[in-house]
Amino acid sequence: MSALAARSANEAHLYMDLRPCGCGEGRFPRASAILALPDGELARRYAGSCERCGTAREFLFRLPAEPESAEEGFRYGAAEPSALIDAGEWLWVAEGHARGVPAGAERLPEADRRRCRTRLTAAVAAVDEALKFVPPGGGRVPFTAVWSPLGRSVYQREPGRFRASRLTAVRSAYDTALRRLG
Repeated sequence: MSALAARSANEAHLYMDLRPCGCGEGRFPRASAILALPDGELARRYAGSCERCGTAREFLFRLPAEPESAEEGFRYGAAEPSALIDAGEWLWVAEGHARGVPAGAERLPEADRRRCRTRLTAAVAAVDEALKFVPPGGGRVPFTAVWSPLGRSVYQREPGRFRASRLTAVRSAYDTALRRLG
């Protein structure tokens, strides 16, 4: 098994969740271990069994050259676009997180607002990831930045969502909702 290039633990976990078992179950309980690759670099191995069908699941991710910084807040990766998750998948993830935040969330009890803040923070970070696929000076995410079946279905359903101006507007709306939650 070759090691995949995850830019962060958040990206690695999301990648595993987006790659379901043959039975369709996406998540699985995972144990992890750090190991040395043949080239001397370090990797993290995640392994576990599908809770639905018992199939063994295993993923191997090369550790990033630079350690993650908790000071920068929640992020999925560094400045470069993901090599694992395409722009369409990032939009699907952002939409899923945002959909979990009800209208009027600022009136919810603090524990519920905290969950909504977590969801919106992840939604903003996912839109930021989709924006990384827009080439410098470009006006949209190119179709070549969408390679997974899920990502392509998102792109084909509404290609206009991949315009840089629209992505920026969606990000701004999520960020505004997040700030309203305090």
